[in-house]
Amino acid sequence: MKLLIVGATGTLGRQVARCAIDQGYQVSCLVRNSRKAAFLKEWGAELVEGDFCSPSTLGEALVGIEAVIDVATARATDSKSILEVDWQGKVNLIQAVYEAGIKRYVFFSILNAESYPNVPLMEIKHCTEKFLAETDLDYTILKPCGFMQGLISQYAIPILENQGVWMTGESTPTAYMDTSDIAKFAIRALEVPETIRKSFPVVGEKAWKAEEIISLCEKLSDQEAKISRAPIGLLRLVRALTYSLKWTVNIADRLAFTEVIASGKPLKAPMEEVYQVFGLNPQDNTTLESYLNEYFSRILKKLKEIGYEKNKNKKKQKRSPFKNKN
Repeated sequence: MKLLIVGATGTLGRQVARCAIDQGYQVSCLVRNSRKAAFLKEWGAELVEGDFCSPSTLGEALVGIEAVIDVATARATDSKSILEVDWQGKVNLIQAVYEAGIKRYVFFSILNAESYPNVPLMEIKHCTEKFLAETDLDYTILKPCGFMQGLISQYAIPILENQGVWMTGESTPTAYMDTSDIAKFAIRALEVPETIRKSFPVVGEKAWKAEEIISLCEKLSDQEAKISRAPIGLLRLVRALTYSLKWTVNIADRLAFTEVIASGKPLKAPMEEVYQVFGLNPQDNTTLESYLNEYFSRILKKLKEIGYEKNKNKKKQKRSPFKNKN
């Protein structure tokens, strides 16, 4: 089967591409910049330049394709807004897939998207789900809620570098999952007819609060976190200000996601039946404890190899050349 993966350069998308290639699929990736996606070609994927926000570029990319896996989403640094990418662009893509006679379509949404109509990305994801349901496509909708990979920059690195770790309001327990494990569901969906025209949560076994993750990071790094709390009211004000500037609209939309993070409503779902349908074993998944333990073990070993502690101590003891030596 020949697949087209859209969004293959992202954190999750690259794992979907890797998984598909490893399992013997013929993989094409729709990319805007072949140079930045060179690693995908090295893995064995074919790169097709195009942009689903420009429908005229999609025709050639869909030739010979039997299934599409859509992992794309707008980034805060994109010149286009979430509305342009995650709604208008996706409508372009879905219509182009339909017109090309391709039936199979796997779409990544977000868990509980329907519960947050005032959060742009959640509302748009939910609208896309409804749009797909009105088509004749053999779609499967997968709904993750958090990537373990995101915890490295959010918690692990700031703690290691003795920087502040920011939190907002009440911590929302989130069932994080390793993107390599999420990717397995996308590929298995293509092989299991029972997943057609259905939606599934794809989340970790346990929902973690921010405080629990920070405590685990402190234990593994043997360092104490500097926790700072940003009042939700302040973030709402910043969001309102960033909406007033065209080039910061995406940042404002991302800030809206703090309403989800600070809601205190757990982002989790039962997965027993999901594993049965997909024929996957939850015991094969990476736990958050093992993921962070591997990260800190690898980093701390590397720091030890380069004499981090020794250099740090020398830096503390170094005298200023301007001080009196007497």
